[in-house]
Amino acid sequence: MKRVLVIVPFPMTDEELGRRKDQLKSVKLGPDIAFDFRPVRVGPANYTSQHDFTLADFSILDAGLDAQAEGYDAVCIDTMSDSGMSALRSLLTIPVIGPGRHAMLVAQMLGEKFSILVMWDRWKPLYAKTLGELGMRDKCASIRSIGVRPDNKALLSGKEDAVFPLLLEAAQRCVDEDGADAIILGSTTMHQAHAYLAERLPVPVINPGPLTYRLAETALRLKLTHSKATYPAPLVPKPDMIRAIGAAGAAKGA
Repeated sequence: MKRVLVIVPFPMTDEELGRRKDQLKSVKLGPDIAFDFRPVRVGPANYTSQHDFTLADFSILDAGLDAQAEGYDAVCIDTMSDSGMSALRSLLTIPVIGPGRHAMLVAQMLGEKFSILVMWDRWKPLYAKTLGELGMRDKCASIRSIGVRPDNKALLSGKEDAVFPLLLEAAQRCVDEDGADAIILGSTTMHQAHAYLAERLPVPVINPGPLTYRLAETALRLKLTHSKATYPAPLVPKPDMIRAIGAAGAAKGA
């Protein structure tokens, strides 16, 4: 049995974590692979500034630092920011998969241009960073926001009637006005809207969280992982220091 660790980017209760686990219902995976969801113990309240992005990188590094030693075969990061992905790849040899860049690369497989559908404008710098790293700014038709502040704990639960039509209207404008051939949901917190949008839009809609689960399964079956030429191991690893900072931060937060 292969085991995959899914790192959830905020501290949360079991009930809140369950809403993240529901993403597994959107993809049929083999019987020989299991996914464990682990929230970080420290981190920002939301991803709205460079301050938050730095804390996010550390929080996910802290949460996944020992994944390989714990017997996991792969790591998935449950945020479109891909926070901590590069740092974990430098420390681990098992596959580490973030949904942001992989959703964009898959969208490029499906059409000429894609749009990213988001809840609010404060997320836009995250996508701009990844697009720049991939050299794909010219492949992004648009990043459209519906101007609704997200809830990273409750997600879209209870807001479906209000939010889903707004997402559909914005996504349709991505197609009709911006020329998008595919739509990427801008956050794993939006996964509950995927089926609604996919049934009503004339182009593919990428659900980034479940995509990473499938990619993790594929990487393991094909015996593929990231290149250590791109993500070299540190000359002087500091895992004890990382754990100590994480523990101190968690104690302070409590």
